[in-house]
Amino acid sequence: MNAIFVSFTLPGILSFITVRPLDLLDILLVAYIIYRVIHLMKGTRAIQMLFGVLALVAFAVAARAYDLPGTSWFLTSIGSVWAIAFLILFQPEIRNALTQLGRNRFLGIFLRGEARAIGVVTRACQQLISRGYGAIIVFEKNDGLKNYTDTGVAIGARASEQLLVSLFVPESPMHDGAVVIRGDQILAAGCTLPMTQDQGISSRLGMRHRAGVGLTEETDAVAVIVSEERGAIALARYGRLAALAGPDELRRTLARALHARLDKDAEPSQLSAFP
Repeated sequence: MNAIFVSFTLPGILSFITVRPLDLLDILLVAYIIYRVIHLMKGTRAIQMLFGVLALVAFAVAARAYDLPGTSWFLTSIGSVWAIAFLILFQPEIRNALTQLGRNRFLGIFLRGEARAIGVVTRACQQLISRGYGAIIVFEKNDGLKNYTDTGVAIGARASEQLLVSLFVPESPMHDGAVVIRGDQILAAGCTLPMTQDQGISSRLGMRHRAGVGLTEETDAVAVIVSEERGAIALARYGRLAALAGPDELRRTLARALHARLDKDAEPSQLSAFP
């Protein structure tokens, strides 16, 4: 056992440095944490605020190095509230990071998703596009969506193409809201979802796309969005929106997102309504 933790000396001009295997593990863990923090902030307003905080830190270091008592006093005075300011400024990102830690995505790869629901949704999206209907269909994963299903109408029925299409008929009172699916059960329809505040989303995209991104910023849900105007389909996951080329790509992308093993029941029909 002691051989595992034996120290060794670096070669060449770094021979004065002694390293333990645990030191390498420590460096890798810190690097991974930094990478995950930057990855979570990438593409959001938080990255700009992070640069602002780093700029203040750099000013504080420079003020001390060049003996600027006034600037040092000012930055030191506000330093006591930096921790609270940090929590306020980065509250959405911190909440998202803690939520992702609780998702246990590494264990999730061993779980079998609901392949049947993927096939049903894929074929329903083909029909929706062929009829010119818009839709937003949400797959619940580990994070509960009760706060959002409570805003809609409880359905509690097994998912089917006919039911999904009927829920998004323009004359339907629930067609503007989202459908939430757990497993292969439709929990609710006509649900209201939070809108994203990300200014980077194209102005050409409508409210359904913004709602899909907004929900996936706060939860690990997967949202399928069908555009009524453009007859296109997109998938939102972890606050990112991706345009999909057709039913096969939708099926494969959903299978990866839900950790499902596909079978023939999940295959789209031969008559594709996608462009």
